Order: sequence, then C-alpha cells, then structure tokens
Amino acid sequence: MTVPESSSELVLLQVSNQIATITLDSPSNRNALSTRLVEQLSTHLESAATDDDVRVVVLTHTGSTFCAGADLSEALAGGMEEGTRRLLDLLRMIAELPKPVIVVVRGHVRAGGVGLVGACDVALVADNCTFAFSESLLGLAPAIISLTTRTRMAERDTARKYLSGATFDGAEAARSGLATQAVPAGALDAALVSVVAEFTKASPQGLRETKRLLNRQLLQRIDDEGDELVALSARLFASTEAQEGMRAFRERRLPSWTQTN
Repeated sequence: MTVPESSSELVLLQVSNQIATITLDSPSNRNALSTRLVEQLSTHLESAATDDDVRVVVLTHTGSTFCAGADLSEALAGGMEEGTRRLLDLLRMIAELPKPVIVVVRGHVRAGGVGLVGACDVALVADNCTFAFSESLLGLAPAIISLTTRTRMAERDTARKYLSGATFDGAEAARSGLATQAVPAGALDAALVSVVAEFTKASPQGLRETKRLLNRQLLQRIDDEGDELVALSARLFASTEAQEGMRAFRERRLPSWTQTN
C-alpha cells in the first residue's frame, strides 16, 4: 500500500565524518519506489552531490526489504510513464553523481530495487539476502533497470535471471557480478568501514574523474536507450496481462496464465 501523505519522511539523510548516509525508510510498503520516495531520494542525492564535506554516499534501508520495486498501488491506479521516467532519471543521477555511491543491502531486493543496486558504484550485500528480477512474473520486463544491470552480469546469467524471475541470494549476486561483495549480515558494517576507508584516501577530483570514466558507457546507454525503454515499460504496465499480474500479486494468488483447468 502507499504511505499516506501525512506520514513522516520516507528517506532519511545523515552526514557525518565525510559520509552522507541515505536511508530508505518506508518499510510499510517495503520501500517501494513511490512518487514521494523517489522524489525524496533524488533530493537527498542532490544535497550530497553539492556538499563539499561529503566524500562518499552510502545508500541503505530500514526493514527487511531494501526495495520492492515499483509501487503497485500507483501502477494500478494510473499510467506509469511518469513513474518510469522518474526511475530513469534517478538511476542516471546515481551514475552521474560526482562521488562514489556504496549501497548496503541487508534484506530483499526486487525489480526496480535491483536497478538501484546496479546503478551504485559498490554493492555490499548480506550473503543471505534475496534478489529477483520479478518483472516477467507480472507480465512486465526489466526495461529501465536493464540499463544498470545488463552489463554487470555475464550474458547467460542475465538471460536466466531476467527470463525466469527466479529468486537468488546475495552470494549468487556477488558471484554473477551484480554485487561487489557478499558477507554474513553481521560483517556488513565492517565491510563498509573498509571500503569507505579506501575511498576517503583518494582526492575528490580523483574520485570524481575516475567515476566519470567508469560510467561513461552507462550514461551513454541511458541517453541512447532511455526514451525507448520508458515507452516500453509504460506500455507493458498498461497492458491487460500486466494488470492481471499485479492484481494477482497483491491478492496473493496465481495469475490467470499459470492456473490450470
């Protein structure tokens, strides 16, 4: 469900010791990419980008789910073209941010949430957390998020994970290249401290220009393919098959195409 407008902030920002920690804090809807959450996350990323005291950005979450992907309440209520465009802009912002972004995942990641992980420069994950490109199970396709995940993994890994929508754990995410490192949940804080210490030894210019070099091709793909993928995603969300898939998911039943007579 969508969090009411009167609720507290859905994304938190804390700056300390040259680190901007941005926390997705909407556990009631599994940190789904609602309009409000994406807007707040974008605002905090912009703030971190322009803060001269910030050297590294850490993206993390509260609750048992890092991000469940699209807010299905919004998707069922109306068209998703604006929503998919906002997601595209968010992924581009992370890739273009002049400071390294480290994502720390302790829980489950689905669909658009996997795209967020793929956009970050370093992904530290608990070895027992779970991932899934669940779009195909709902009558959709991982359109926008293919931009930040397709080249992270080998082609055969990508094909199986995209087509099946099957769940895989953090250890498999690291093996396939989607995550940088998978460790036991209790060791995540130590892993983060280690990576941050490495990055804060580098100069701001060194970090900025190296990240620009690393993400040049990703940003080019976003610019070249983004409009087409936004249109594809919006068309699929509006389709009869996807509407059935999303309703079935919310109603905790099998969609019509998997049922037998």
